[in-house]
Amino acid sequence: MAATRAYLDYNASAPLIAEARAAMVAALDAANPSSVHAEGRASRRLVEDARRDVARLVNARPEHVVFTSGATEAASTLLTPGWQMGRGAIRMSHLYVSAADHPCILNGGRFAAAQVTRIGVDRNGIADLEALSAALAAHDKAAGLPLVAIHAANNETGVVQPVERIGEVVKAADGVLVVDAVQAAGRIPLDMSGPYADYLILSSHKIGGPKGAGAIIAASDLMMPRPLVNGGGQEKGHRAGTENVAGIAGFGAAARAALAGLAGMEAIARRRDEIETIVTELAPDAEIFGNAAPRLANTTFFAIPGIKAETAQIAFDLAGVALSAGSACSSGKVGPSHVLKAMGHGDSLGALRVSIGHATGAGDIEAFRAALAGIVARRAGKEEAA
Repeated sequence: MAATRAYLDYNASAPLIAEARAAMVAALDAANPSSVHAEGRASRRLVEDARRDVARLVNARPEHVVFTSGATEAASTLLTPGWQMGRGAIRMSHLYVSAADHPCILNGGRFAAAQVTRIGVDRNGIADLEALSAALAAHDKAAGLPLVAIHAANNETGVVQPVERIGEVVKAADGVLVVDAVQAAGRIPLDMSGPYADYLILSSHKIGGPKGAGAIIAASDLMMPRPLVNGGGQEKGHRAGTENVAGIAGFGAAARAALAGLAGMEAIARRRDEIETIVTELAPDAEIFGNAAPRLANTTFFAIPGIKAETAQIAFDLAGVALSAGSACSSGKVGPSHVLKAMGHGDSLGALRVSIGHATGAGDIEAFRAALAGIVARRAGKEEAA
């Protein structure tokens, strides 16, 4: 095993950045931010400073940021039939999601299975806007409003969705749009001041912050879902429970760094292109998924015929290279990719995901090359033996 490991799995979790670590350590002894004494007020400042920094990452208003324990909780909160507008109640009668969405969206949150419709994607993973438009046109508005939830960028392929066009379709149908921006945040510009997304979902640990912190970001305070967690009224009643001050402080620091880091995405894209050149040079029959569509600069998802993804992942790990065989959000389970199946590539194909970040260097790329060369050579040896 290599003495120094190459970490190429940023879409699973980006390494904790130094700024976030320092902010967390400084906040570990923070008092309860709901307390009115000086110590409580100091803790409250940490939370509100982080709220401001997270809002700036997506050009939103700080008062529209609700902190959660992560993206899954944020999704479960937003994906619900029960909503509030002032003192009144609003019903979302049906949920429309992309067939390639992350499981926390795909599973429908608090909607019953019969209330969820999956919209197909094309072979590159782009949502079928005609199918979405037709589904929304057929929606029974007398029963309630349509709620649409979709990822801004896919966690496996990195394919970026045409969120503005999707938003136009949703608004034309008087619907509400929730955008899962977990993978997009800090990798492409996001702007909540536009007229398209009503709510964004963010996750701290995807941008170099700590695990256990996430956020719902609303375009306005006009309407909010009924709380998933009820209790003491924290987060303006939208999410009860004493705030995770250290986690939130780290999230804020990571958001500041992520906003500044947008300027360096071209360099990351060049690294991604190096990786894909290595793949196609060593395995000319490899397939790179979604590369004909707009993608995140840091992500490549590929398969090589004759090489099982889970076997290759283990070989990479033994060679000192950390990457994923698809999503890392299924309790360590490796199985067929529902994303590839939705894209029309079948349900038995395995693929490898390489996802990188600002700290990825030439040594990491060379470690990947050496490990892949060994894996491809073993495939060739098996073919000759056969």
